[in-house]
Amino acid sequence: MKNKFVNILVPLISVLLAFVVGCIVMAVLGANPFVALQALWTGAFGSMRNVGTTLARATPLIFTGLCACFAYRCGVFNLGGEGQFIIGAVVCCFIATRSGLEGPLAIVLCLIAGALAGGLWAAIPGVLKIYRGQNEMIISIMLNYVATLFMGVVYTNWLRDGTVPQTAPVPDATKLSRLFGLRVTTAFILALVTGLLIYYFLFYTSKGFQLRAVGLNMTAAQFNGFAVKRYILMSFIVSGAIAGLGGSADLMGTQYRLINGYASGYGFDGVAMALIGQLHPLATILVAIFFAVLRVGSTTMQAATGVPTSVSDIIQALVIVFTVAGLAMVKLPQFKAAIARMTEKKEAV
Repeated sequence: MKNKFVNILVPLISVLLAFVVGCIVMAVLGANPFVALQALWTGAFGSMRNVGTTLARATPLIFTGLCACFAYRCGVFNLGGEGQFIIGAVVCCFIATRSGLEGPLAIVLCLIAGALAGGLWAAIPGVLKIYRGQNEMIISIMLNYVATLFMGVVYTNWLRDGTVPQTAPVPDATKLSRLFGLRVTTAFILALVTGLLIYYFLFYTSKGFQLRAVGLNMTAAQFNGFAVKRYILMSFIVSGAIAGLGGSADLMGTQYRLINGYASGYGFDGVAMALIGQLHPLATILVAIFFAVLRVGSTTMQAATGVPTSVSDIIQALVIVFTVAGLAMVKLPQFKAAIARMTEKKEAV
């Protein structure tokens, strides 16, 4: 119970401290921090249109955050969420623009194909880790560059649309429908459902328990008869499938075509959100929405107060730094001993 309370308290304090530092920066720049924060909130939630934009920006971050969360629960580090996201989008783009299929059938096919492509791409570092003992972090990071360069070949050569270095747009009949006429699409609903399914699998099924047991102590899990290698490979494939599903959903819901710079930074953002969310699927979703609020609202903040959008980036970075530092601090033996002494004193009184 105490550990759960600390795990919730640390991110909340980190967010508060990040905003305090952000307000100091705003004051130094000559702006009123309270007016700036009000403009930030208005930019993210001031109207239904703004809410739709915020949720649309949060959707790809939710998918990549869930991708990292699932792999980390098994004790492996999948830092290739961006590459798996891109591969899913590339496969989706090919099917949507070249298969001749349109409508619901094409949408379902694109989603399934994107998830399969992302899972197969993530299986590469998984197989190399299991059978060759390679470092999955390095391999998955390098595969991000491979996926980005491969996407470049696709939109500049194989699927190029005329003289412009981009692909043809997804047909209108294959685009995901918008919710209530806003910018947010059914991709957001798909992201929420994915998070709920992951939560149920991890915490309410025997396989999920075994996967978490492998993540907590692989050696102990192996001695207890768990198929550790199989769970490691499965965690890579499933996490990659989550990212690939996100790539295909984002392409059909928001982006519609492959262009230069697409999905840049999504993977590492997802890793940060999973860590801030304590590797909990539902908390990761909330953190992704919080980051989307900062990114969407910062534009209105800049227009209203003159505070540059980079201040929002500073707040995001500080949230990550404070959270990681706080979690490291609470795991120190000295901190645990101090908490134990305080608890004993209260019980004595």
